[in-house]
Amino acid sequence: MTGEPRLPPHAAETIHQFLRAHVRAAGAKGVLVGLSGGIDSAVVVRLARDALGAERVWGALVPDAAFPPALLEETERYARDLGVPTRLVPLAPLADAAARLLPEVTDRVAAGNLKVRLRFAVLYALAREHGALVAGAGNKSELLLGYVTKYGDGGVDLLPIGDLYKTDVRALAAELGIPEPIRARPPTAGFWEGQTDEEELGATYDVLDRVLLGLEELRPPEEVAARAGVPVDRVASIASRVLRERHKRVPVPIPKLRLRTVGLDWRD
Repeated sequence: MTGEPRLPPHAAETIHQFLRAHVRAAGAKGVLVGLSGGIDSAVVVRLARDALGAERVWGALVPDAAFPPALLEETERYARDLGVPTRLVPLAPLADAAARLLPEVTDRVAAGNLKVRLRFAVLYALAREHGALVAGAGNKSELLLGYVTKYGDGGVDLLPIGDLYKTDVRALAAELGIPEPIRARPPTAGFWEGQTDEEELGATYDVLDRVLLGLEELRPPEEVAARAGVPVDRVASIASRVLRERHKRVPVPIPKLRLRTVGLDWRD
């Protein structure tokens, strides 16, 4: 047994129904998707197009100065092939202004997170103009590992692929016929030139997802390690990270003072 995640049957159709139900419940006109050139956003915009129709989906590209022109052209062409209109808003003027106003922010992770939050401020402004919900591209692996920016890509209206591991997303992308260059591209948050997810996380998604699946299934650490092909202490390290990053997955803590408290026992 390898313990690898398997794409759930009818995943695409379930996500289609999810998108239609939430757009209808919100009284929204559709969804807006930030397009990064990566596999996750490519899958999300395709699922949204198939579920809602191209006329109810908008794509937004908010590239920073380091974004490769060839990748920008490819991403625009992909959306165009889907029939999804796009809006291009260069991030550089906003990022440069923020850098001038905050010269003390020199840590590259903090600077990267700031760019992500600026990007999503743009997405929400555009979504408001269209009467649309912002559909994020975060997957289950990223959510569990905390590999999201709080109030950036982690602060969206919907996460259509949020219960699919990264390896599930790859399988779904193949099922949907997403172009090979998109599927083969190394995943990156684009924090800085040359940055990749797997280098930062210290393992491939194939390994990480086997460990995360074992944790999801509440298997003993020794069994998870054997199934994932990693030492037990590596499983413990990943489990510790999942717990440590919990704050990115739960509502903002509020002290309980009244009968029913938002996010605690007053649930909508």
